[in-house]
Amino acid sequence: MFSLTAEYALRAAVWLAQSGDIPRTNQEIAEATQVPASYLSKVLQALGRAGIVRGARGKRGGFELARPAAGLTILEIVNTVDPIHRIETCPLGLESHRAQLCPLHRRMDQAMETIERTLGGATLAEMCEQPGARPLCETSASRSAAR
Repeated sequence: MFSLTAEYALRAAVWLAQSGDIPRTNQEIAEATQVPASYLSKVLQALGRAGIVRGARGKRGGFELARPAAGLTILEIVNTVDPIHRIETCPLGLESHRAQLCPLHRRMDQAMETIERTLGGATLAEMCEQPGARPLCETSASRSAAR
Protein backbone atom coordinates (compact mmCIF):
# COMPACT_ATOMS: atom_id res chain seq x y z
CA MET A 1 0.00 0.00 0.00
CA PHE A 2 2.85 2.38 0.77
CA SER A 3 5.73 2.93 -1.60
CA LEU A 4 9.25 1.78 -0.90
CA THR A 5 10.22 5.45 -0.73
CA ALA A 6 7.74 6.01 2.12
CA GLU A 7 9.08 2.92 3.90
CA TYR A 8 12.65 4.19 3.54
CA ALA A 9 11.71 7.67 4.79
CA LEU A 10 9.93 6.22 7.81
CA ARG A 11 12.80 3.88 8.64
CA ALA A 12 15.31 6.74 8.46
CA ALA A 13 13.15 9.13 10.50
CA VAL A 14 12.42 6.59 13.23
CA TRP A 15 16.09 5.62 13.43
CA LEU A 16 17.11 9.28 13.70
CA ALA A 17 14.52 9.72 16.46
CA GLN A 18 16.15 6.84 18.32
CA SER A 19 19.59 8.39 17.80
CA GLY A 20 18.70 11.53 19.73
CA ASP A 21 20.82 14.61 19.10
CA ILE A 22 23.72 12.73 17.52
CA PRO A 23 24.17 13.63 13.85
CA ARG A 24 24.41 10.47 11.73
CA THR A 25 26.01 10.10 8.33
CA ASN A 26 24.10 8.90 5.31
CA GLN A 27 26.14 5.69 5.42
CA GLU A 28 25.35 5.05 9.11
CA ILE A 29 21.65 5.53 8.50
CA ALA A 30 21.73 3.36 5.39
CA GLU A 31 23.47 0.50 7.18
CA ALA A 32 21.23 0.67 10.23
CA THR A 33 17.99 0.81 8.27
CA GLN A 34 18.97 -1.45 5.36
CA VAL A 35 18.22 1.30 2.84
CA PRO A 36 20.49 1.70 -0.21
CA ALA A 37 22.75 4.70 0.54
CA SER A 38 22.30 6.32 -2.88
CA TYR A 39 18.51 6.15 -2.60
CA LEU A 40 18.59 7.25 1.03
CA SER A 41 20.39 10.46 0.13
CA LYS A 42 17.47 11.43 -2.14
CA VAL A 43 14.97 10.58 0.60
CA LEU A 44 16.91 12.63 3.16
CA GLN A 45 17.04 15.58 0.74
CA ALA A 46 13.24 15.49 0.44
CA LEU A 47 12.87 15.27 4.23
CA GLY A 48 15.31 18.17 4.55
CA ARG A 49 13.36 20.37 2.12
CA ALA A 50 10.25 19.68 4.22
CA GLY A 51 12.01 20.69 7.44
CA ILE A 52 11.86 17.20 8.93
CA VAL A 53 15.61 16.57 9.01
CA ARG A 54 18.60 18.83 8.77
CA GLY A 55 22.02 17.97 7.51
CA ALA A 56 25.43 19.43 8.19
CA ARG A 57 28.60 18.88 6.21
CA GLY A 58 32.03 18.35 7.64
CA LYS A 59 33.83 16.17 10.12
CA ARG A 60 31.10 16.40 12.76
CA GLY A 61 28.31 16.60 10.20
CA GLY A 62 25.46 14.30 9.47
CA PHE A 63 21.70 14.19 9.63
CA GLU A 64 19.39 14.66 12.58
CA LEU A 65 15.75 15.49 13.10
CA ALA A 66 15.04 19.19 12.60
CA ARG A 67 12.17 19.12 15.09
CA PRO A 68 11.37 17.09 18.19
CA ALA A 69 10.16 13.55 17.45
CA ALA A 70 7.01 14.25 19.48
CA GLY A 71 6.01 16.87 16.89
CA LEU A 72 6.56 14.74 13.79
CA THR A 73 3.78 12.44 12.66
CA ILE A 74 4.06 9.37 10.50
CA LEU A 75 1.58 11.05 8.13
CA GLU A 76 3.82 14.08 7.67
CA ILE A 77 6.75 11.88 6.69
CA VAL A 78 4.70 9.73 4.31
CA ASN A 79 3.09 12.78 2.68
CA THR A 80 6.51 14.38 2.19
CA VAL A 81 7.80 11.60 -0.06
CA ASP A 82 4.65 9.92 -1.40
CA PRO A 83 1.45 11.85 -0.59
CA ILE A 84 -1.72 9.97 0.24
CA HIS A 85 -4.36 10.91 -2.31
CA ARG A 86 -7.98 11.21 -1.28
CA ILE A 87 -10.77 10.59 -3.77
CA GLU A 88 -12.65 13.86 -4.14
CA THR A 89 -14.14 13.36 -7.58
CA CYS A 90 -14.93 10.30 -9.63
CA PRO A 91 -11.59 8.83 -10.80
CA LEU A 92 -13.31 7.82 -14.04
CA GLY A 93 -14.53 11.36 -14.70
CA LEU A 94 -18.16 10.22 -15.03
CA GLU A 95 -20.60 13.13 -15.29
CA SER A 96 -23.18 11.27 -13.22
CA HIS A 97 -20.75 11.16 -10.27
CA ARG A 98 -19.88 14.85 -10.18
CA ALA A 99 -22.22 15.65 -7.27
CA GLN A 100 -21.12 12.75 -5.08
CA LEU A 101 -18.91 9.70 -5.19
CA CYS A 102 -20.36 6.30 -6.03
CA PRO A 103 -20.53 3.80 -3.13
CA LEU A 104 -17.27 2.10 -4.17
CA HIS A 105 -15.23 5.29 -4.40
CA ARG A 106 -16.84 6.71 -1.27
CA ARG A 107 -15.78 3.58 0.65
CA MET A 108 -12.27 3.76 -0.79
CA ASP A 109 -12.00 7.41 0.25
CA GLN A 110 -13.22 6.52 3.75
CA ALA A 111 -10.40 3.98 3.96
CA MET A 112 -7.88 6.66 2.97
CA GLU A 113 -9.38 9.00 5.56
CA THR A 114 -8.91 6.32 8.23
CA ILE A 115 -5.29 5.84 7.18
CA GLU A 116 -4.67 9.60 7.34
CA ARG A 117 -6.27 9.84 10.78
CA THR A 118 -4.29 6.87 12.11
CA LEU A 119 -0.93 8.02 10.74
CA GLY A 120 -1.63 11.63 11.70
CA GLY A 121 -2.18 10.54 15.29
CA ALA A 122 1.11 8.65 15.57
CA THR A 123 4.37 10.47 16.25
CA LEU A 124 7.95 9.33 15.84
CA ALA A 125 8.36 9.64 19.60
CA GLU A 126 5.51 7.20 20.17
CA MET A 127 7.19 4.68 17.88
CA CYS A 128 10.31 4.87 20.05
CA GLU A 129 8.56 4.83 23.43
CA GLN A 130 6.58 1.61 23.25
CA PRO A 131 7.89 -0.54 26.10
CA GLY A 132 9.46 -3.83 25.09
CA ALA A 133 9.06 -3.18 21.38
CA ARG A 134 11.58 -2.08 18.80
CA PRO A 135 10.18 0.56 16.44
CA LEU A 136 11.95 -0.93 13.42
CA CYS A 137 12.31 -4.46 12.16
CA GLU A 138 15.64 -5.44 13.63
CA THR A 139 18.50 -6.42 11.36
CA SER A 140 22.05 -7.37 12.24
CA ALA A 141 23.19 -4.02 10.82
CA SER A 142 20.73 -2.04 12.94
CA ARG A 143 21.89 -3.82 16.10
CA SER A 144 25.54 -2.97 15.47
CA ALA A 145 24.86 0.59 14.23
CA ALA A 146 22.85 1.46 17.34
CA ARG A 147 25.89 0.82 19.55
